[in-house]
Amino acid sequence: MKFEAEVNALQRTPMFQGVDPSRLRLLAFMGEDRTFRDGELIVRQGETSDSAYLILSGKADVIVEFGGSSSVVAQLGQSEVFGEMAMLCETPRTATVRATGELRTLLFEREGMLRLLREFPEMAIEMSRSLAQRLERTTMELARMRAGSSADASSGA
Repeated sequence: MKFEAEVNALQRTPMFQGVDPSRLRLLAFMGEDRTFRDGELIVRQGETSDSAYLILSGKADVIVEFGGSSSVVAQLGQSEVFGEMAMLCETPRTATVRATGELRTLLFEREGMLRLLREFPEMAIEMSRSLAQRLERTTMELARMRAGSSADASSGA
């Protein structure tokens, strides 16, 4: 029963919506079930990355530290993935993720994920599409923020 719930969560995840269900079963089988308590840090900004997470239940805050201060920039919920960019690019994590309430996740290790992406190119295509959409949203949000701060600066605010 738990395994089926994990497969269903993967099917609802935008990153994997176009992937054949048999491949999602394999992915769910590879995942490691992890539960975090309220306030517990799952990943920390600046850490090296070797894994990504799928939220099965609960919520998490995404926190970015910059210039000595930190702010919550997003909240993640069920069927959302985090950590995949740093995992795939082998770069430090760009944000901290903290559980808000009990959080249940599936953890995916880099090597297993890369093996699946090589064996099943449609998974890589769907993941690329999802990452490109996230980048587009982030770029638009940054442009809106910059336009707002430029308007504030020119009005003397």
